[in-house]
Amino acid sequence: MNATRKTADQLYALVANDEDARVCTDISDDACREVPGNFFRMLVSQVLTSIGDLLINPKTVLAWLIGAVGAPAALVAWLVPIRESGSLIPQLAIGAWVRQHPQRKQFWVLGSVLQGAAVAAMAACVWWLNGLAAGLGIILFLVLFSLARGLCSVAMKDVQGKCIPKSRRGRLSGWASTLSGLITLALAAVVFHDDAEPGLALYCGLLLAAAAVWWLAAWLFNRVEEFDGETSGGGNALQAAWQSLTLLRDDAPFRHFVISRALLMASALGAPFIVVLAQQQGGGAIMLGTFVMAASLASAVSATLWGYMADASSRQVMVRGGALACLACLLTGGLAWVQSDFSASIWFYPAAFFVLSVAHAGVRIGRKTYMVDMAGGNKRTDYVAVSNTAIGVLLLVAGGLSALASLISSAAVLLLLGVMGLLGTISAQRLREVSVQS
Repeated sequence: MNATRKTADQLYALVANDEDARVCTDISDDACREVPGNFFRMLVSQVLTSIGDLLINPKTVLAWLIGAVGAPAALVAWLVPIRESGSLIPQLAIGAWVRQHPQRKQFWVLGSVLQGAAVAAMAACVWWLNGLAAGLGIILFLVLFSLARGLCSVAMKDVQGKCIPKSRRGRLSGWASTLSGLITLALAAVVFHDDAEPGLALYCGLLLAAAAVWWLAAWLFNRVEEFDGETSGGGNALQAAWQSLTLLRDDAPFRHFVISRALLMASALGAPFIVVLAQQQGGGAIMLGTFVMAASLASAVSATLWGYMADASSRQVMVRGGALACLACLLTGGLAWVQSDFSASIWFYPAAFFVLSVAHAGVRIGRKTYMVDMAGGNKRTDYVAVSNTAIGVLLLVAGGLSALASLISSAAVLLLLGVMGLLGTISAQRLREVSVQS
């Protein structure tokens, strides 16, 4: 055990580049002693779940799977909204429940176990059912998966805030994204190496592998050394949740952050429409695999850099990521609008997708780090729950507006999202600074 701890300390010193003990200014002395081991347990857990996310990506694998089992194509439209909003909207009530417990890692473990179980149930539906029944089974278990994901989201930020110093949280997220990006890049190259349609056995194998990944992550995260934190509330969780909503009314800095985050959703919403534009120009599984690899490569080459930058100023990372997303959406949408038969430049779309993925990695790491840094104690849990619930609702609204704009063209959607990203960048620039300046 001592040898393992010594190795963790040495590796952490290389990754974190700690030169003095003053880095642990916002966590307890007991927690500070456990930082190296906890850093790598949480790092590997996040890498594993990121790999699992690729293996059941609703924009790629699950969308193909709906067609492969013979389910109605209309079900595809529900995959992304359920995957995102289902994990965000209930967090207001989940956060009030989690807040009542002095240790929160067990909620992340529970959520990870449930996600694995939901994905394994999807594999069973694919293997034993077909047509509408199989499609509805996938949708049902995706709902359960998404709810469990919301539990992990609330717990992770709170455990990270208690166990990892403020100036090291960004690089934790960055290294996790980089490592998972490299691994998923290799997986995508193997799975999507030709235009052959994958069989049901391969899909079931991907789903079962993803389930195993989440269960392994749960086992590892359970080994995190977490110390008791603040508790408050008690009573009815829903009542406490409604009371937490007053944060949007009374806490101006937090309200400003939620508005900025909502506008910067453009970095996530634009990606599917770039894929649609490419599909309209032709291209089969190889093109789809190119997009998957582009997203993985973007995460691998940019996330660690974004993470280190976020430790210096998470606000600036949100600004830079938002500006890059705005540029990618406006340029792609503008070119497609002016020249709809952009077939001679079909490989422009994976390049634009790569740039947008780099931007989204920055926005995601920046806003996650900003959220954890801007509050402490139970306030952090409330901030996460209220923010995610509000974003979940707004995501449905934005999705509806995007659907209406898509009736005109996918290029129109990208132009709309580009303007949205521009407004988000301006709003993020006006946020107050909360990170430790290097």
